[in-house]
Amino acid sequence: MLDLYTDYLISQNKYATATGLSDMVSGDVSHDKVTRFLNGDLKDSKALWTYIKPTIRQKEQQGGVLILDDTIEEKPYTDENDIVCWHHCHSKNRHVKGMNILSCLVRYDNIVLPVGYEIVTKEVRFCEIKTKAEKRRASVGKNEHFQSLIGQAFNNKVLFDHVLADNWFAAKGNLDYIHYELEKKFIIGIKSNRTVTLNGQDKKNKNFTKVKDLDLEDGKAIKVWLKANAFPVMLIKKNFTNEDGANGILYLISNDLDLNEDDLYKTYQKRWDIETYHKSIKQNASLAKSPTKRVRSQANHIFASIVAFCKLETLRFKTALNHFAIKYKLLINANQAALKKLHEMQNFTPTA
Repeated sequence: MLDLYTDYLISQNKYATATGLSDMVSGDVSHDKVTRFLNGDLKDSKALWTYIKPTIRQKEQQGGVLILDDTIEEKPYTDENDIVCWHHCHSKNRHVKGMNILSCLVRYDNIVLPVGYEIVTKEVRFCEIKTKAEKRRASVGKNEHFQSLIGQAFNNKVLFDHVLADNWFAAKGNLDYIHYELEKKFIIGIKSNRTVTLNGQDKKNKNFTKVKDLDLEDGKAIKVWLKANAFPVMLIKKNFTNEDGANGILYLISNDLDLNEDDLYKTYQKRWDIETYHKSIKQNASLAKSPTKRVRSQANHIFASIVAFCKLETLRFKTALNHFAIKYKLLINANQAALKKLHEMQNFTPTA
């Protein structure tokens, strides 16, 4: 059923429903069977690793990077529950109703694959004293999930040289966990108001300066000490231009003190693959197109969408077509079949 359902998520173009799958296979699989599958045993990050491990072992190589980030799939019209609830969207700078998914990908030269994920679950209900409104919060924070996913990849012996993440995950605990407990290297964005010192003595004297106030040359790295962390890091400033023409500044830090500026920035640019992943699971793997209402079925649909992404990534490797080109090719074939059927119906002459 997982194989059939994930194929359906890739090939269908509207809403992923149990009836739709049953109709696609001419009733060979009943819609009740599909519903039972979605409401069956809960699939999670460990189940994903079991599925993807053979492919990882086949494709893994030195020089890989581990990429982590979260995305929100908005569900404004779905009933609120533990996973469909209100989350702060950083890109919109407001709260939106939907599902918040934190993913961990490994990227090698020719393939990008998810090795773990967590659905942010706000299962704790409380009453806000000021407004007296009922609200939700998660018993496990996003930074805890962040560390757990990296630890899972590490324990599963996924080959990677660097951990990449944006500035929302540059918390002290996350950096210490990667540096001390795992003894791995990271390249992570930081906000311009983070405070640093340029030498150990200034750190002892608590003489800190905001990153944005440093006289940094574009593309040049300097060694600094973050206020919250004991170990030195390389800091680099990069000016860039957005697609809309607006100028921006990116600050990156890394505990890989042997990495030169060009390689540091070039490696961090691989983080963009997780944005493509988020876009693909939503548009090509039907993440956003399931009308399921229960937490169990919603969670299992998310798992299936991520597995569908893995299938698309394997197809990309085989066909040299990106996910969107694969989806478009399937759509064209479906439209051609529909056009042929329409002509047959138009030319049909009923017998007396």
